[in-house]
Amino acid sequence: MIEEIAPGTTPVRGTIRALLLGHRIETAGLERPDMINANPLAFHVGSGKVALYRFGVAVLAGLSPVEEEHFLTRLDGRIGGKRAQVDDETAIVETSSLIEDKIPPGGPIQLTDMSDARFLVVADVLAKTVALGRDEREVNAVFDTIEPFAMLLAEKGKVGFPRRSMLRLIGRALLAQHRVSGRVAVDEKPDVLWDRPDLDRLYARLEDEYELKERDQALQRKLDVIVESARAMTDILDTNKSTRLEVTIVALILFELLIGFYQVFVSLTHP
Repeated sequence: MIEEIAPGTTPVRGTIRALLLGHRIETAGLERPDMINANPLAFHVGSGKVALYRFGVAVLAGLSPVEEEHFLTRLDGRIGGKRAQVDDETAIVETSSLIEDKIPPGGPIQLTDMSDARFLVVADVLAKTVALGRDEREVNAVFDTIEPFAMLLAEKGKVGFPRRSMLRLIGRALLAQHRVSGRVAVDEKPDVLWDRPDLDRLYARLEDEYELKERDQALQRKLDVIVESARAMTDILDTNKSTRLEVTIVALILFELLIGFYQVFVSLTHP
């Protein structure tokens, strides 16, 4: 449980969990009078706090196991593209009014208190890091699929895979591009920083600790390679199709010429 403490006492240690539940969480209609924030939708649940991100992540802090299970059960019907196995990112947090906000190397996140604003800052970073993990796995899976095509093309100078397999690969590449590009805006800071600019340093430290920018840039580079590969394979398909069409046209012309020659030959030999 995370709670504020009086000066002079030992820091209270707790956890904040970011759960990747699916591709999307529908938050419309969940607004309530005690909500902490509108975007992302955040509110109090029992003894803790919850933040819901539309790209499929729920961040929970201070909930008891019973409260957490009850809340996730209620949320179940609002999850699109639900994952069979829930991924999570857990952060250990220590709160004390005697310490400043900081992230010691290899240690827990240390906060002056677990105010609503600080919760939103930490929740934003954890939500992004667990979502990035999903996107990295999806992009790597497409890379693994592209490799056999590229090796065959490099070794034999031809594409020996069926057209349907190539189209399926192109579809996976485009789907990865759509999901990664449209879901998580890693470069955008949480809205709470507009009202609490004093927490900008805390966000910057968390962003560095979880290497959000570096991971996002690496992901975009891989995505660019995938898109270029998909474009190249599309060009190969178009070229092969054009070649087959040209061969067919030439064959038809030759066939018509043969018929013409045959008719001329018949007319000359049988006047």
